Amino acid sequence: MRKYVKHGLLVAAFLVSLSGFTQNRQLDNFRSPDKNGINVFEAPKDTVSTFDGVKVRVGGSSTLQFQALNHDNSGAVELIPIGDNFNLATANLDLDVALAKGVRMHLRTYLSSRHHPEPYVKGGYFQVDNLDFISPGFLEEAMKYLTIKVGHMENNYGDTHFRRSDNSQAMYNPFVGNLIMDAFTTEVGGEVYFRKNGFIGMFGLSNGKLNQAVSNPDATGASILAKLGYDGQVNEDLRLRITGSMYSTNKSGRVYLYSADRTGSRYYLVMEDTEARASSNFRSGRYNPGFNNEITAFMINPFVKYKGLEFFGTFETSSGKTDAETDNRTATQLAGELIYRFGNDENFYLGTRYNTVTSDDPSGSEITIDRFQLGGGVFLTKNILAKIEYVNQQYDGYDTTSIFHEGEFKGVLLEAVISF
Repeated sequence: MRKYVKHGLLVAAFLVSLSGFTQNRQLDNFRSPDKNGINVFEAPKDTVSTFDGVKVRVGGSSTLQFQALNHDNSGAVELIPIGDNFNLATANLDLDVALAKGVRMHLRTYLSSRHHPEPYVKGGYFQVDNLDFISPGFLEEAMKYLTIKVGHMENNYGDTHFRRSDNSQAMYNPFVGNLIMDAFTTEVGGEVYFRKNGFIGMFGLSNGKLNQAVSNPDATGASILAKLGYDGQVNEDLRLRITGSMYSTNKSGRVYLYSADRTGSRYYLVMEDTEARASSNFRSGRYNPGFNNEITAFMINPFVKYKGLEFFGTFETSSGKTDAETDNRTATQLAGELIYRFGNDENFYLGTRYNTVTSDDPSGSEITIDRFQLGGGVFLTKNILAKIEYVNQQYDGYDTTSIFHEGEFKGVLLEAVISF
């Protein structure tokens, strides 16, 4: 791994030497990777440009957990013994480049992750908020409200992906784990945004592929994405946001919406059999409903922040099937987070989350998975966050031959996050 990290840092240094370097000032239309980026969703639309030449911002993050979890089931399938210890330290490298007035590029590389201890590129995109690079004043009035994103990028389905941990970028997540049905995928495509007076609309198309290839051209069709919502500061103390999102494809060689995160879950080896390995069995504690070839998913996310108290909710319904199935199956997810931030600059917080999934499982059973999380954190600086979480996850409805029959895992995790 050292070889790849060294090469990545050399490339970053080369880019810096060519293009100039900015670390102390913010780029335009950019979500800060530190504490200032918390409760920011889509990257803001800046009204005044600060562009004065090509600039490269080199950033990154590093995260480490101590895990003290235990698990058990009915004994139909033996679980792997797990103990209390540290997990693999994870790391990201980010390059954000101001290319022209209102034009920015983002590239993220996972330097170390649970599934890939060696570096690999998550993806990158090109974001356009101004068209002066074509001609001064070109579509100036329209571009006051429009944003265009193109690339191999994280699709903007739902609002949960703005709060989830993305490998080592865990600054925005008040907890250690992501949701049970963790909606996240990176596909090649484009998204067009319209934002005015707090209202937001987005329409996007992608090629529906996580792994890019020109082979099997008829296996996968386009994925359609859309989002509508409102985000407004009602007064100095109260902010309201609510969005509804959709992701749909009726033909795919493999749908990855709930399995595309190859960095892995935070709950190492829970509910896995004795042959499991942390890198290969990297989705421990998550659930994929297995809509492998067709899917239509809807997500609604309300967010309310009143002074230091905030609520974030998720209602998600997803239906689809594999090519071998004749009828659609359905999965429903509910989640609610209540967070209280306090102290100087809200540097401390306490929070709880309840998350439940009910699904027509591919096994034929109707299953339910419930998770309760209780956590807290402290920002030592705006770039350093320490968290603690208690988690209890229970499985119900699985057949007596399943490893999840009467399954449960619970315990405590500590996590330290550095992001800059």
